[in-house]
Amino acid sequence: MWRLTLGVRGLIVCGLLLGAASIAAHHSFDAEFDRNKPVTVTGVVTRVDWFNPHAHVFVDVKDESGKIVNWDFELAGPNGLMRRGWRRDSLKPGDTVTVAGYMAKNAPHVGNASAITTTDGRKMFAGSSIGN
Repeated sequence: MWRLTLGVRGLIVCGLLLGAASIAAHHSFDAEFDRNKPVTVTGVVTRVDWFNPHAHVFVDVKDESGKIVNWDFELAGPNGLMRRGWRRDSLKPGDTVTVAGYMAKNAPHVGNASAITTTDGRKMFAGSSIGN
């Protein structure tokens, strides 16, 4: 019979709890986004957050009434974007872009980006988690 010291048992419990927290923090596409609600918007990049587990790009878009609305689009994580040819400076505040993706289920002006096209015609796959 294995006998574990109190310290070893504590380390095992901490490891299991930390692992469970990181798994719970990540979500499936269908938990947050609606694959039946595609969206395409054109606007000006206001901010790019290059953080794990997902990067985000924020875009000011004029709505139907002419009001400026700031959209938050989730992208793949930084490592996934770099494997697709992205760099930290691929998008910068002030860039005009067209974002294609899927709307969030429960939040207006939030989406999961599948592709971003710049004014010079570059189309960058955004690493949408659709289908995962």
